[in-house]
Amino acid sequence: MNSLRMLENDDDDAAEVTLEDQNRISTFSKLNARIRNLEAKLQELRQEKEALDDLSTELELADEDEPVLYDATSRLPCESSLIIIRPRYKVGETFLHMPLPRALKRLEKDQDGLSAQLSSVATTVEQYEKEMKELKVTLYAKFGSAINLDE
Repeated sequence: MNSLRMLENDDDDAAEVTLEDQNRISTFSKLNARIRNLEAKLQELRQEKEALDDLSTELELADEDEPVLYDATSRLPCESSLIIIRPRYKVGETFLHMPLPRALKRLEKDQDGLSAQLSSVATTVEQYEKEMKELKVTLYAKFGSAINLDE
């Protein structure tokens, strides 16, 4: 019976959760989940960009007469490049014969596209973080320590 009175006293101090508050909490949760997914995607894109940069360096150092096999899906030079007579570029599941200068142009185009993707995803993450910060301020102002919005 004593514990029931304590709960009743605590309820008097608790703020009422309105529909608007529930929507804010739900929005915060959704943004948090999206940010986690986007951060994983950012990590993948950064690794892919690093691989493209490494490949670009390797291709720039290659002779134009030297055969090159470029796997566009993995973004890495293939080990079997010594066997190939002409340079090839992998698009999807197929390889295309491509001269080295054209492969370099294609690689540059891939790098530009990847940079644009990285920029777009990073901007979205920043926008979500800003929205979450605003929601945190609002929710902590109303609920104080009764709500935990940290990861």
